[in-house]
Amino acid sequence: MARARKPAEIREIFERFRTANPEPKGELESVNAFTLLVAVVLSAQATDAGVNKATRKLFALADTPEKMLALGEETVREHIKTIGLYRNKAKNVIALSEKLIAAFGGEVPTTREALESLPGVGRKTANVVLNIAFGEITHAVDTHVFRVSNRLRIAPGKNVLQVELGLEKAIPDEFGRHAHHWLILHGRYTCKALRPECGRCIQSDLCDSPDKRTT
Repeated sequence: MARARKPAEIREIFERFRTANPEPKGELESVNAFTLLVAVVLSAQATDAGVNKATRKLFALADTPEKMLALGEETVREHIKTIGLYRNKAKNVIALSEKLIAAFGGEVPTTREALESLPGVGRKTANVVLNIAFGEITHAVDTHVFRVSNRLRIAPGKNVLQVELGLEKAIPDEFGRHAHHWLILHGRYTCKALRPECGRCIQSDLCDSPDKRTT
């Protein structure tokens, strides 16, 4: 496995990200912590654009667990049927709404452990909610973050947890809040899986990945 970079090089990478995009935003649309939680649950194995298309009407009708529960599983299913795994996801959205009401007074909890106790919510989803809704420094590792962290040697790792823990150690706190957005956006639009666009990459001169394209 590749060696992690020196702290000064990692700082340089994030300085460049910050200069290029000082306030990066997640691309999932939401109106509050609850709708963000639902959107992230729905986004597993789906694109943000596809989720947004399905949730605009859904969130206009139901932006609280109580309203979501009142809609019922069938109606939720109807709204999200363009998203992959929609039947199971509709079940989870109703189940997590029930649990939020029963266990958390209808509020989205603010700890990873409590979030992970909700149906359909894993570590990555919990990290996204903690970061975006509550401003915590967390590193949600999806396929883009995993790829960029390895290619740029910010936090080389063989699995998602290794990379997440590596990012926690490697990224200076001043960049922590926005780090996972920079990495996702970089992976989604520049450092793509099959055809990375190295010619327009702001990190190109620092990158020594075997996947680097020089032509």
